[in-house]
Amino acid sequence: MAISEFTTGTKLVDTTEWSIADTSTANGEAYSTATPLTTDGVYQLFLDVNDMIAGDELQIRIYEKCRSGDTQRICYQATLTGTQSEPIWVSPSLILMHGWDMTLDCIAGTSITVLWSIRSVA
Repeated sequence: MAISEFTTGTKLVDTTEWSIADTSTANGEAYSTATPLTTDGVYQLFLDVNDMIAGDELQIRIYEKCRSGDTQRICYQATLTGTQSEPIWVSPSLILMHGWDMTLDCIAGTSITVLWSIRSVA
C-alpha cells in the first residue's frame, strides 16, 4: 500500500466552517457547499497551527457516513485553544470511505492561518 499526500494547502480560517478536504478548490470551501468525498483509504490530518495566539480557538472536525446511503455526521472532533506548545497537530488515522470531509473553524479570535496536509494510505 502506497502512502501519499491527498491534498495540502494554507487557509486563513475565520468564523466559517471550511472544508479543507474538498480538492475542487485551492483553499477549500464553506462546509455547507463542499462535496463529501468517497475516495476510500486510511487518512490522517496534519496541521501547522503555529499562528495561534492566546484567545484563539480552532475547531477541527472530521465527518463520515456510517453506510453509503446514510447522513454524514461528525466522527472525530478536536478543539485547540491558545498558543500551542506543539505547533504541529496530528489526527488519529481513520478509515474513511462513504462520504467524508475534514473541516476547520475559528470559534474564538479573529482568524488563524493554518497549513495542512491530508495524508493517505490507499
